[in-house]
Amino acid sequence: MLRRTKIIATLGPSTDDPKMLDKILEAGVDVVRINFSHGTEEEHIDRAERVRNRARAHGRQVGVLADLQGPKIRIEKFKKGKITLEEGDTFILDTACGSKDGDDKRVGLAYKDLPKDVKRGDTLLLDDGRVVFWVNESTETEIKCRVVVGGVLSDRKGINKQGGGLSAPALTDKDRADIKTAAKMDVDYLAVSFVRHAADVEEARTLLRDAGCKGGIVAKIERAECLSVVDEIIDASDVIMIARGDLGVEIGDAALPPVQKKLISSARKRNRIAITATQMMESMITSQLPTRAEVFDVANAVLDGTDAVMLSAETATGDYPDKAIAAMDRICRGAEQQREVTRSDHRIDSTFECIDEAIAMATMYSANHLHVKAIAALTESGSTALWMSRISSGIPIYALTEHVETRRKVTLYRGVYPVSFEPSVKDHAEVNREAVDELLRRGAVRDGDLVILTKGDMMGVLGGTNAMKIVRVGELLNANHNEE
Repeated sequence: MLRRTKIIATLGPSTDDPKMLDKILEAGVDVVRINFSHGTEEEHIDRAERVRNRARAHGRQVGVLADLQGPKIRIEKFKKGKITLEEGDTFILDTACGSKDGDDKRVGLAYKDLPKDVKRGDTLLLDDGRVVFWVNESTETEIKCRVVVGGVLSDRKGINKQGGGLSAPALTDKDRADIKTAAKMDVDYLAVSFVRHAADVEEARTLLRDAGCKGGIVAKIERAECLSVVDEIIDASDVIMIARGDLGVEIGDAALPPVQKKLISSARKRNRIAITATQMMESMITSQLPTRAEVFDVANAVLDGTDAVMLSAETATGDYPDKAIAAMDRICRGAEQQREVTRSDHRIDSTFECIDEAIAMATMYSANHLHVKAIAALTESGSTALWMSRISSGIPIYALTEHVETRRKVTLYRGVYPVSFEPSVKDHAEVNREAVDELLRRGAVRDGDLVILTKGDMMGVLGGTNAMKIVRVGELLNANHNEE
C-alpha cells in the first residue's frame, strides 16, 4: 500500500554519513529540509547535491525545502553558561549588557528593539515557556521583570511574548542573503519563518524569483498575530507549515489543537499544501521507538488531512534518523486505513473557476465511486494533481511529466507520486497507451484494472488539461466510448 501522507526529514550531522543518507531514502523520506539556522552556504549546497544524487541512484524523486532562520528573538550568553531563577526573583533583560556578560541579575538581548515591544503587565516566555517573566517596567534599554515560573535559564534561549505582538520583520538581512543561496541550490520550496502577513510571503517570493528560482513559498505559521489574517497568508503562499513550537507558546497549549485542525482545513479548502511540524516524534532523538502520545499526534494530523508531517532534530541530530522515518511511515499508513481519510465531500457544492480544475474534481468523484486502481495526470505544472490531492481518497495519483521541477514539487502533495514521462508521439491514443504502459511497468496496475487519465488536447501547454478518459488496462483501444 502506498503511503499518501508525505514525510519531511531535516538534514544535519546525523544524516551526513552516506550510509545513513541511503537508509533514510530507503525508509521513505519524500522531502528533505535544510535548516538555514545552522551551517554554512557550502554545507547547505553540498547536502542538497548529495541527497539529490543519492535519490537518483535509488530511482527516487526527493524534494528540497530550505528553511530560513528568520528573526532570532533571544537572550545572549551568561558568564557561567546558565543560571537558576526562583519564583519571585527580579531579573533584567538589558540591551546594553555585553553578549557574554549575563549573570543572576541581568542578561543581554540579541533583539535590541524588544524593550519597545513590551509594557508593564506583559508576559514573556523564555526557552519555550519553561521560564516565565512578568514585565514590571520597560525603559529604552531595559525590561525589568519578576519571575513567575522559575528554572534553569541558559545561553541563547528564545523569547516569546504571550499573545504575540513583536515587531520584528519576517525577513532579516541574513535571510535575504540565504535566499540567494537557496536559489543556487534550485530549491523546490522556501520556508519563511515568523510570517506576520501576506506581504512577507510576497516579498520572499519576489526575492526568490529575482534570484532565478521557481520554488514554492512555505509560510510558517508560528506567530499569534498572524492568525487574524491567516486566510490572506494562505492565499499568498503555496504551502503553510504549522510550526507548533513558537505558536503553542504564544497562544497557549490548550488552544493549539483546534488551531491546527482549522489551519489544515483552511489550506485544503484553498487548494494549498499543509505541513504539520515540531516535536512530532521528539523522544526518538534518543529512543528507537516513539511514545504512544507521539503515535497519536502523527495519526491525528493524518486524520485531519495534513499533506506532510515533519521531523526536525529527530533526523538532523538524533541517534536513529532512519528509524524515526520508518516509525512515522508505519503510523501514517495505519492512520490512512481509516474511512475518513479515503472519502470526501470536499467542494461538493462548489463551482469551479477553470476547466482543468473541473476535470480534476470530476476525476476524483469518478475515481471514488468506481473501482479505479490509479489516476494518471499528464501535467506540465502539477496543478491538476494538486487539485486532485485536495480530495480525500485511497487511490494513488501519478503525476506524469517531463519537467523535473514539477516532479520535485509534487513530492509534497498528499497522495501524489512523481513519474518521469515524455511521450514519444503526439497521437492522443498512443500517448494514452504509453501512460498506461508506464504504470504497468511500475507495477501500479495490471490487466483488467480501471485507470483514469487526464491530459490536455494541446500537450505542453500550462493549464491546458481539458480531458478525462476512463480506460481498462488491456482494452485501451476499445475504451473510446468511455471518454468524457
